[in-house]
Amino acid sequence: MAADPVITTAQRRARLGQRHLLAPGRSAPGSVSGVVEVADALVALHATDPASVVLAVLARSAADVPTVERALHDERALLRMLSMRRTVWVVALDVAPVVQAACTLDVAAVQRRRLVEHIERAGVIQDGATWLADVEASALQALIKRGEATAVELVADEPRLRTQIVVPPDDTPQNMTSRALLVLAADGHIVRGRPLGSWTSTQYRWSPVSAWWPDGFPALEPDAARTELARRWLTAFGPAPVADLKWWTGWTMARTRAALAAVGAVPVDLDGVPGVVLPDDVEPVAEPEPWVALLPGLDPTPMGWQERGWYLGQHKAPLFDRSGNIGPTVWCDGRIVGGWAHRADGTVALRLLEDIGAEATAAVHAAAERLAARVGGVRVTPRFRTPLERELVSS
Repeated sequence: MAADPVITTAQRRARLGQRHLLAPGRSAPGSVSGVVEVADALVALHATDPASVVLAVLARSAADVPTVERALHDERALLRMLSMRRTVWVVALDVAPVVQAACTLDVAAVQRRRLVEHIERAGVIQDGATWLADVEASALQALIKRGEATAVELVADEPRLRTQIVVPPDDTPQNMTSRALLVLAADGHIVRGRPLGSWTSTQYRWSPVSAWWPDGFPALEPDAARTELARRWLTAFGPAPVADLKWWTGWTMARTRAALAAVGAVPVDLDGVPGVVLPDDVEPVAEPEPWVALLPGLDPTPMGWQERGWYLGQHKAPLFDRSGNIGPTVWCDGRIVGGWAHRADGTVALRLLEDIGAEATAAVHAAAERLAARVGGVRVTPRFRTPLERELVSS
């Protein structure tokens, strides 16, 4: 039997620079369509920290902050939704039905089942499923009537959203408001809209999904959606080990392998590690010109793979928190070489963790100055603080 084609680490880094719009000449334009191009290039923008969405776009395009906000809230070219691994993402409008059918519906089923269990565990309501469905229908009608509403406003319209539930393991009573709205969103009925405050805020107004799709969320067949999502992920993140796709999507291994088979993924040798790639992506790509980038915490590039040694090296300890969330990073030619932080005075502080040469170092400092200017007066603090980011802020 012929040996699997070899795709070297250098080739993976070349693909990363080009396909993630970080290499010279690859940046997206400064328009709403450019913002969508960034989201498409990465399949989805990690949005657990809302600042990451904006900063990820700024790192890959000529867009400014108002343009990103316009794409999200005015033109509604993007959608913020719960999906892979029960994480919040921002996706292009045509990708939303794909991730909904491929991942979110499974997340919704699990979250609904748990919420019903918590409602019944509180001992007030016996048939939690029926009661919850009635509360949801009432809250949804209230939202449709308002057009847009905060959680507080919806509770005023439907007070049962304030019902206390009991959540294990410590059985601490809490209001079910956020969990009920999460389930309504995951089922495709409501959408996180404008933030309460600046683009760094984690609180949102809610809108009915009909504001994006008048006839409701487009329904796709789950197997076909998983196939399409696997194709998109391999286009952006391939070649890669099968386990990386399984982790990124949150699928079972059986579903992962079925989706890869459906796209015709072929085995490759990743410098001694088994991987897969799309059948038309085996040939080498051109090496890009040298590049540097400052990426935010939870950026979709470093969070795109579970096995990160080929671009992270020995830098995990200062750049990740204890839960596995990456902080702000400095990149050079497809690998992480340091970290950065946004100080209270508006400057971007840097720490290179290895020698990258005088020219690349100067380029990093220039990129830091540009980023500080583009962010303006908004102070960006990552939602998940890492050792190096904390140290840079306090030094």
